[in-house]
Amino acid sequence: MMRQKRTVAFLLWPILALIGFTGCAVNPATGRTELALIPVPASQEIAIGEKTFPQAVQQMGGEYPDERLAAYVNQIGLRLGRASQRPDLPYTFKVVNDSTPNAFALPGGFIAITRGLLVNMENEAQLAAILGHEIGHVTARHAVQGIQRGALLNVAMSVLTGVTGETAYGPLAQQAGELSAALLDRSYSREQERESDLLGIDYMVQSAYDPQGAVQVQEFFYRQIEGGANPMWLSGLFRTHPFSKERMEANDEYIRKRYAQTLNNPNYVLRPETLQSATARLRQSRKGYELYDQARKLEEAGSLTQAVTVYLQAAAAAPDESLILTGLGMAYLKAENAGSARQHLQRAVQLDGNYHLSRLGFGYALLQKGDNPGAVRELEASMKLLPTLQGGYLLAEGYEKTGQPQKALELYRAVAQADPEGKLGRSAAERVRALGGT
Repeated sequence: MMRQKRTVAFLLWPILALIGFTGCAVNPATGRTELALIPVPASQEIAIGEKTFPQAVQQMGGEYPDERLAAYVNQIGLRLGRASQRPDLPYTFKVVNDSTPNAFALPGGFIAITRGLLVNMENEAQLAAILGHEIGHVTARHAVQGIQRGALLNVAMSVLTGVTGETAYGPLAQQAGELSAALLDRSYSREQERESDLLGIDYMVQSAYDPQGAVQVQEFFYRQIEGGANPMWLSGLFRTHPFSKERMEANDEYIRKRYAQTLNNPNYVLRPETLQSATARLRQSRKGYELYDQARKLEEAGSLTQAVTVYLQAAAAAPDESLILTGLGMAYLKAENAGSARQHLQRAVQLDGNYHLSRLGFGYALLQKGDNPGAVRELEASMKLLPTLQGGYLLAEGYEKTGQPQKALELYRAVAQADPEGKLGRSAAERVRALGGT
């Protein structure tokens, strides 16, 4: 019965949209009354964030494995969230292991900052400015407005209702992945950026941070675009968060007019020492990640031998960074050096078992070695972190080789259905026929 209700809801959703099932909602941050095609209550907003945030984190390199840094960033974010117009949201803040300078917020209060942006911050107030700005996107419901007005509405609702797919790689997993990718790729309007800037400054002041930290961050951004923008900044923060000198000057003026009492006031702090201490590991590994980024570019350009050489240099500069070892191991797999691949991927998993690509690569290496139970263990872990076509196909192969034909058949079918014209999908369809499926 529950399944029937969910199916009906899913089928009715596009019809409701077409007939103009519209309403108005009061923006909790600005107090403005806004048109909403389909009202999205806070409970659904939170549910969208809960379902898409883990996938978004995995798509961006996984969470940076530094518990002390994670606790520090989450603590600052929670303080700012409590000062917002929506203090009861289940705010969650993560540092993602991506070199591209960026930060993002998903509906419901799920917010992340990249390693590549955090390593450039000089004090805690600057970090608070970034997190406060992203909280502003959440409290003003900017992402939700994008879902309501755009083509993501049906995908979001099907993810919420969960009407399709119960397998490890079914349509539901695909839709959640598509939705998280689309939300990550979505850029905000200049008006929304300005609104989030001012909201973030409000939250900083209410949390006793010096709002000049927000101006310092904007000045730093301006230096990145002055005289030709750094490509990593263009592909990261500036692509989804349009920046301008006018926006920087407007923020400075807002602080001087509204928060003049904070200027040169010791009660509003920058706290450079706490940020420097919390990000010590990030700064120590910076050279290693610069080499890692160079190696990835060489690999993408097809220079695999050179890429392996630079990956090795990166691993020597930052020996205990699991993402660097994952890159090195995956490059060795491409170079058909199974022994070296297995060695580095195993070490990557030992250092951090919470990144899907490390588990997938190690699982594939074990499958090649003939350790099929070990391969199934790693590939199941990879699929739990982020269901992918490659992971699904390899796990089906692992099930087949460990005498679990029904599980293999189910997964091969899901891969064939998800990728009917692709190489993996066609290969999976052949395995379905070979196993006696239809």
